[in-house]
Amino acid sequence: MKRFLAMFCAVLITAVAANIDAGPKLDGVKCPLSGKKVLADKTADYKGGKVFFCCGGCPSAFAKSTSKFATKANHQLVQTGQFKQTLCPFAGKAVNPDKTADVEGVKVAVCCGGCQSKLTKLEDKITPVFNDATFTKSFAKVKPKKK
Repeated sequence: MKRFLAMFCAVLITAVAANIDAGPKLDGVKCPLSGKKVLADKTADYKGGKVFFCCGGCPSAFAKSTSKFATKANHQLVQTGQFKQTLCPFAGKAVNPDKTADVEGVKVAVCCGGCQSKLTKLEDKITPVFNDATFTKSFAKVKPKKK
């Protein structure tokens, strides 16, 4: 009976652990203020998600000047999987999954070859794709998975 109970507890603990949401993946994610590697426990709430920072001072600096760092924070929300792309950031049309470009670690899809060419030629890709106006029309918060 003890052996059965021990095995049951082990299976139960494994099942519970497998269903725990590990949260956003932070590999390669940079602080929107400093550009340094982020820490999982240094965050600020933003647009229904969490923005991650490198140290305890950055969240308060972010809160004081959110608009200054919004573009990089929006990029991070997508990079960490909290938001997903819904429309082409340039034309506002449905995206073509075959027309993509990497924008600093985020795969961004566009609607056509013209928009893809435009995106790949840009020196600064983050600003036109993740500024507040474009972000609002082209990205949406990911709904939590039902368990």
